[in-house]
Amino acid sequence: MTSPTPRAPARRPTAADGFVVVDKPQGWTSHDVVGRMRRLAGTRKVGHAGTLDPMATGVLVLGIGKATRLLTYVVGADKDYDATIRLGVATTTDDAEGTVVEVFGPDAVGRVDRAALDTAVADLTGDILQVPTSVSAIKVDGKRAYARVRAGEEVALKARPVTVSRFEVVDVRAATATVPDGDLEEYVDPGDGDPGAEPGIAPTAAEPGDGPTREVPVVDVDVRVTVSSGTYVRALARDLGAALGTGGHLTVLRRTRVGGYPLDGARTLEELEAQADADGTLATLPLADAARGTFPVRELDEAEVRALGYGQWVEPSGRADVVAALSPSGTLVALLEDTRRRGESLAKPVLVLEPAP
Repeated sequence: MTSPTPRAPARRPTAADGFVVVDKPQGWTSHDVVGRMRRLAGTRKVGHAGTLDPMATGVLVLGIGKATRLLTYVVGADKDYDATIRLGVATTTDDAEGTVVEVFGPDAVGRVDRAALDTAVADLTGDILQVPTSVSAIKVDGKRAYARVRAGEEVALKARPVTVSRFEVVDVRAATATVPDGDLEEYVDPGDGDPGAEPGIAPTAAEPGDGPTREVPVVDVDVRVTVSSGTYVRALARDLGAALGTGGHLTVLRRTRVGGYPLDGARTLEELEAQADADGTLATLPLADAARGTFPVRELDEAEVRALGYGQWVEPSGRADVVAALSPSGTLVALLEDTRRRGESLAKPVLVLEPAP
């Protein structure tokens, strides 16, 4: 008697095109979340609008199906974060997952007063030039910076213009941190040239390891920031510590908004799985509602809907930015951008979501 052939798990019905706003848990990569969402949504056509580090939590916007075509516009949106910056300890990655490279003494930490802190924060607010953290996804000669660091290479990234429109100090408190005791150079080893090694090998700022340790005084600063796309909050922590002569790194990072998608509209993975199990299909934010979070909206008439379905240009919207064009029934038809053709101002479809049959 032959044994029965094991059945593959039943494929979940494909979710409707739209956005899912996830409250990413700590310890998960953005790719991990995409993988889980592919299973819940019953499709591989899932993408995200901006990576969150494994240590970070909070808003991660994902697109399902046709909505993945909108993600490129969400990536460029500004973002809000709540963070805790620890002054007194510097790490390889500018966050708690990195190896401790320098511990500043109590004298340096003791010189941090509110006036000095406010001055340093003000200098990092507005339009600034920021050197990204070396352990980043930026490509250097075709290879990711973090991969070069993991391979033991020295990485020097160029400063880039970013905007920090809000840098608010919420709380300042004295604390202590546990750090490795002894020669820190013994620990500063991004993998012995092993490309598979993680950049923050033990002991790290968060996990000092099993060797000898000591307690050192630090100052923890809770902040709220609003930043443009491409800004590294870890680099703000690093630069704040450098300005104060204390070193600095992030210990907590929570993203509370991406563009028009705030944290109170996000769901945890557990909530999403429970909803999909109960209803049979993952619920998504419909395309039209997803577009409203990113674009100004233009209402179309039926003639314009037909024209756009064939890729034709229509009357201008009268705006300098891209607009979401909705049908009379509320369906997202296209994204439009005003331009000129043969001396005439018209709205050109830059993306058609509802082509003519």
